[in-house]
Amino acid sequence: MTALLFDLPQFSINMTQELPLMRKATAVWLVENTSLTFAQIAIFCGLHALEVQGIADGDVASGIIGQNPILSGQLSREEIERCEKNSDAVLALRRSTTSDVKSVGKKTGKYTPIARRQDKPDGISYLLKYYPDISNGQIKKLVGTTDKMIESIRTRTHWNLKNIKPRDVVLLGLCSQSQFNEIIAGIKAPEKEIEKPKKKAVKAKVKEVKVKAKKTVKDKA
Repeated sequence: MTALLFDLPQFSINMTQELPLMRKATAVWLVENTSLTFAQIAIFCGLHALEVQGIADGDVASGIIGQNPILSGQLSREEIERCEKNSDAVLALRRSTTSDVKSVGKKTGKYTPIARRQDKPDGISYLLKYYPDISNGQIKKLVGTTDKMIESIRTRTHWNLKNIKPRDVVLLGLCSQSQFNEIIAGIKAPEKEIEKPKKKAVKAKVKEVKVKAKKTVKDKA
């Protein structure tokens, strides 16, 4: 395999580097199913770190279905775990299997997600159940998913809906407690802003009625 020549801060890629097939689809899968850094995924897939962040935010590749590089033989679970433990480590593509990926690629659409992948749908279900006014953008900030995934759970059309159970996003490790609190506070804020004008309007109406009552009494006198 050709040596990986990268300038990590700038993410400059050697054009002779061997990259995985279906790079964005592979990046989508790695974002959804691993704790690898954006930089590690970007280097492996030949993308910019900001592009990988866009995938996590749902702004990039929202219509692309993730392709499992383990199933296609391009990566091993051990290699992913090695890099998850060391953020400075670079994923190594398995050269011997890259030429056979095309014949395997069609089968990946039927792949049953591993247990860890279930965390995100469960977390989304939890947010939609207990915070029905939450927006897709707010969910994506907490969970790092796509609009397509959110809508399939919101409309109950997700292919694996029967196995989705609402589970706390913080306990699942999808976000921190402080991030969760910040987003939830953002949901409640508009309600408070709406209540304030209503209270002012009621007070103004009461005051108006009192003034009219006093005026009527004076006129009669």
